[in-house]
Amino acid sequence: MARHRLALGDERLLAFWWERHLCTLVTVRPDGTPHAVPVGATLDAAAGVVRVITSGGSAKARHVGHAGPEGLPVAVSQVDGRRWATVEGRAVLRTDPASVADAEQRYAERYKPPRENPARVVIEIAVERVLGNV
Repeated sequence: MARHRLALGDERLLAFWWERHLCTLVTVRPDGTPHAVPVGATLDAAAGVVRVITSGGSAKARHVGHAGPEGLPVAVSQVDGRRWATVEGRAVLRTDPASVADAEQRYAERYKPPRENPARVVIEIAVERVLGNV
């Protein structure tokens, strides 16, 4: 596994995460089984955070929300041919307008402006480990 470890500030990782790729977010259901869904995600390497915007009623938001302030272990991956990167960490739910606006802006920079959603929340992942082949 050590050969696939990446530093959060690795230039290759940052370049790969700036490219427009969909990601997969894996959360854990209350029964312990994995729940994997496609998402748009942004990496803020300076803060050590990955952000995913979603509707507050989504399964992924509910899974993270149920974990409370200590967070839920999650993984976010993106793949492009032989290149891949996975970020692992603990996710918490952010519902305050400032956090949502910030995450929407970051999403717009990487992908496109998100559609209007008054129920939007942010899954904020504190990065603990980065793996990949970029």
